[in-house]
Amino acid sequence: MTGKRATVYFDPDIHRALRLKAAASDDSMSDIVNRAVRLSLAEDAEDLEAFQRRKREPNLDFEKCVKALKLRGRL
Repeated sequence: MTGKRATVYFDPDIHRALRLKAAASDDSMSDIVNRAVRLSLAEDAEDLEAFQRRKREPNLDFEKCVKALKLRGRL
């Protein structure tokens, strides 16, 4: 795969684990990191879509919710 170069500084323990995983899986460290970043970005995209779908829902006031729970004997 041809890609852009970047300098990334890992915590030493994370770097060791990444090297070991790469060796055990016969993948490159770059491939593992790219998959992890891609997964993280996909999760962010899902969250943004969910926020977009729910943006018209009314906001619930936390304080009112807690008071209502107390009044109903739930807290």
